[in-house]
Amino acid sequence: MVRPGFILCLVCFANLLSAQENPLRERLRDENGVRSDVWVYNDIAEATRIARDSGKPLFVTFRCVPCKECAAFDAEVANGSDEVAEFAKDKFVSVRQVEMKGVDLSLFQFDHDLNWAAMFLHPDGTIYARYGTQSAAGPDAYNSVEGLLATMRRVLDLHARHPQVKQSLAGKRGTRTIDSALALPGLPNPAKYKAETTRSNCIHCHNIHDAEHFDAQAKGTLTREMLWRYPLPDNVGLSIDPTSGVRIAQIAEKSPADVAGVEPGEDILTMNGQPICSIADMQWVLHHVPADGGTLSVETSRTGKHTLELRQGWKEYDISWRGSIFSLSPRLRVWPPILAYEKRKALGIDDAHTALEVRYIGQEYPGGKAAYEAGLRLNDVIVELAGKPLTLNSEQFHAQIKLNYKVGDSVPITVLRDGKRVPLKIPLVE
Repeated sequence: MVRPGFILCLVCFANLLSAQENPLRERLRDENGVRSDVWVYNDIAEATRIARDSGKPLFVTFRCVPCKECAAFDAEVANGSDEVAEFAKDKFVSVRQVEMKGVDLSLFQFDHDLNWAAMFLHPDGTIYARYGTQSAAGPDAYNSVEGLLATMRRVLDLHARHPQVKQSLAGKRGTRTIDSALALPGLPNPAKYKAETTRSNCIHCHNIHDAEHFDAQAKGTLTREMLWRYPLPDNVGLSIDPTSGVRIAQIAEKSPADVAGVEPGEDILTMNGQPICSIADMQWVLHHVPADGGTLSVETSRTGKHTLELRQGWKEYDISWRGSIFSLSPRLRVWPPILAYEKRKALGIDDAHTALEVRYIGQEYPGGKAAYEAGLRLNDVIVELAGKPLTLNSEQFHAQIKLNYKVGDSVPITVLRDGKRVPLKIPLVE
């Protein structure tokens, strides 16, 4: 007689063998994509079919495997947390999506600068929620197993009430009509991406925003306002507890939320009528509020409905962490990491300021060549930008140039070289 435990072991072994032999997984060297008992691997269409048959909601995670950011959180979700695995297997039809080539971009709209993101859907395409948030504070400042599980529980509640709440969820669908990343008009070198997916030609999520930037630049329609994507609720004065995802931890004094009478300790129930399950849900709503101002409707658990008045510039924040901004012109083609504290101190730079040491000048590119010809040299220490002492890291330095200058301008910087201050004007040519 064959014992049940033996059969279970055989099944587990077969699942593991199947995961290990997945060709795409092997090409991408996806070490976390081994739980074939939990995750449908890179096949949203098949998962949707299963979800229709089972009546379960879809849980789709998007992971850029080669990217280091969010690697620890991805490992915990995909192959670590037993509680997430139990929820993902028993309550959802769960997908580990590791490339964007076959993804319907008209349906799966989220912040494509993320290195890990999730969406929750009804099999009919109704979007319940989004999860995944990054900022200049770091890739894991807002993501946690506890926060993800809290969002999953809220999604299950919405799914149980799907007929009653479906209309209120309509605003969670975007208006973009392009259904494939390969169809994006600004996608460079599409022939490369059409080939069989490897680590060298995988369409990263941020490549979607790159393509949007390239297209807008070619058409002359790119604006600064387009870069303030998916602002945090902090921009309107709401600091949210990331392990809850909806509870207000703090209210910024004199912020729109404070003026409207929102209070700390409350849960956010809806924004602009949309049920809220996570910080990413709030960002989705805020993303669609105009940058030049407007109103935001917020319903909270204790004090009820509030109208927040937003003014010009409310969306602005530190976007230096976003991978997609490095595709933007102007491109300086210089890598100046922050100078070590001891070296800054030796140069007499106080703790309130930073300095950047030039470690690379890409003279093979027009931008790097122009910087070198303007006098910039390796090991120069950049201490001023536009006459102001630096308080920026390398990413923020580049972001400031992209936000405040255009091709044809010259960037005034001051460098320290051999103990002397040397003013330079770097022309921006690409």
